[in-house]
Amino acid sequence: MKANAKSDDALTRVVEQLEEDIVFGRLRPRERLVEEDLVGRFAVKRHIVRQALIQLEQVGIVVRQRGKGARVSEFTPTEVSQLYAVRELLEIEAARLIPFPAPKGLVRELTAIHKVHGKAVASGELRAIYRSNIRFHEVLFAACGNPYLLESIGLLAMKANLIRFYVGREPSMFAGSRDEHGKIIEALKTGDRDKLVGLCVDHLRPSPKAYVEAYRALFGGD
Repeated sequence: MKANAKSDDALTRVVEQLEEDIVFGRLRPRERLVEEDLVGRFAVKRHIVRQALIQLEQVGIVVRQRGKGARVSEFTPTEVSQLYAVRELLEIEAARLIPFPAPKGLVRELTAIHKVHGKAVASGELRAIYRSNIRFHEVLFAACGNPYLLESIGLLAMKANLIRFYVGREPSMFAGSRDEHGKIIEALKTGDRDKLVGLCVDHLRPSPKAYVEAYRALFGGD
């Protein structure tokens, strides 16, 4: 049991570190992920690295090809537009399904996460910003009560995190996201569903535009 737990901990560590390296742009789109190099970096066995790459492939931020190994995913401008169009549809539907008046427990939990996120934004701690942002949206959309809708939102959100954080490491962008979270909480408190839906849509808009501009500067074309 102890050996299995140690192996699981090692796998989690490798997955989370590679995920953050990709999301924060330390590993760039198209960059190769060489198993031998990762084994040495993390001081783990090869099967741990291989399983980590499989997990990251399953959430869409790593691509593995037979005979070519693994590389960081890239999203073309067209793919970004398509991904965000689907995200908008799913998140609008989830916002419409959240029960109103919003449960007090939901508002309390989101408020607590918002405080953590705000402190992280103020201090510029990327990892804390990233993890608390994920948690905020997980809790918000879980309130829709449809686990399949929530699963679909989560899968696309993971891919979108690569897009969002790749170009969104400027404090002003994080501050804007933080302020929008506060407005979402207020919409829940006041029972303004139209405002909630509008905020969810507006929350998605800045990232794809910035990513497309950065992508074209690096690679050109669509």
